[in-house]
Amino acid sequence: MSLESDLSELHKPLLRFAQMQLRNDSMAEDVVSETLLAILEKPEGFEGRSSLRTYATGILKFKIIDVLRKRGREVHIEPLDEQSLDDALDALFTANGHWDSPPAPWQHPEKALEQAQFFETLQACVDRLPAKVGRVFMMREWLEQEVDDICAELAITSNNCGVMLYRARMQLRECLDRNWFQVRA
Repeated sequence: MSLESDLSELHKPLLRFAQMQLRNDSMAEDVVSETLLAILEKPEGFEGRSSLRTYATGILKFKIIDVLRKRGREVHIEPLDEQSLDDALDALFTANGHWDSPPAPWQHPEKALEQAQFFETLQACVDRLPAKVGRVFMMREWLEQEVDDICAELAITSNNCGVMLYRARMQLRECLDRNWFQVRA
């Protein structure tokens, strides 16, 4: 199979994940398209250390985070029925050009950076999982699929799925201990 056909099979599950996170169909479609395009533009970035689905989901996750950050910084302006957009914009400021009601300051940008660094470390740990174990973990924890659905899709038993999830969690715990918590201590 070609990369393009593999990615086209991932479109629906990636879109479902993005829709759950963003709660906006057009934004979800945009981030999925950007994700697939990013993979197609740099196919050498996929080294095969994880499944293509895991790799694509990791990229999608960061694209979603970018959209959520941007959405949090944007001021949504909804003009009243009798107002033009210009009038609505002018209503945000006083006569001397200052904010009428200033936007809230960023609370803790250093914590946001630390959180982003944590997720990069977590993604690196997930990428180190054996392919099938990583796929089961991603399907359950990030795509929030039910165990029965995972078992049906991968043709495994629920006991096998439980064992793989346990192993994934233990390996992630160990990896995060070494690469995040001990480094921060």
